[in-house]
Amino acid sequence: MKIENIKPDQIETRSFEIITEILGDKKLDPRYEAVIKRCIHTSADFEYADSLYFTEGIIEKIQDAIKSGAYIVTDTRMAQAGINKRRIEKYGGEVLCFIGDADVAAEARERGVTRSLVSMEKASRLDRPVIFAIGNAPTALLSIYDLVKAGRLDPAAVVGVPVGFVNVVESKEKLIELGVPAIVARGRKGGSNIAAAIINAIQYKIED
Repeated sequence: MKIENIKPDQIETRSFEIITEILGDKKLDPRYEAVIKRCIHTSADFEYADSLYFTEGIIEKIQDAIKSGAYIVTDTRMAQAGINKRRIEKYGGEVLCFIGDADVAAEARERGVTRSLVSMEKASRLDRPVIFAIGNAPTALLSIYDLVKAGRLDPAAVVGVPVGFVNVVESKEKLIELGVPAIVARGRKGGSNIAAAIINAIQYKIED
């Protein structure tokens, strides 16, 4: 097996070339190609070429929300850390995560629910549009579902890609059923890194 001699600043470019080579004749929707390929790049999992669900116009809706200074709320510190913040902050936005907040932890203990659920309720009280990037907690998606149904939340968009086994598939399908602007990784796969990758892929395509 031959080792490629690649300069550090060329590694990502070469990685995407390899992804394209492996995909071969598989046709990706050009509207979503950048998102799909970045998810594959992040995970080395080619199933994302088939499992990602996109509502109509979602790429433009997320880009427009970012350009209008929307908050991006994540369910984990990992997703928060993984999102490139330069362009988001340039437009006046901010990437937030409430999972470690003392008030969220206290309320979750008192009510016997998850911090992720309470975090979404806290996000529903923010004073500007919110893009949700959920990569870990299905209870976060279920909380978003309940808040929208109750008329307490109108998300700019939801990236719903929690990973795992308990209520993961079900929460994603509930999000699709809800009909809000969304990107969903159907099935059990996903993760905080995938949530961050999707947001990054979309914002990198914003023309300054």
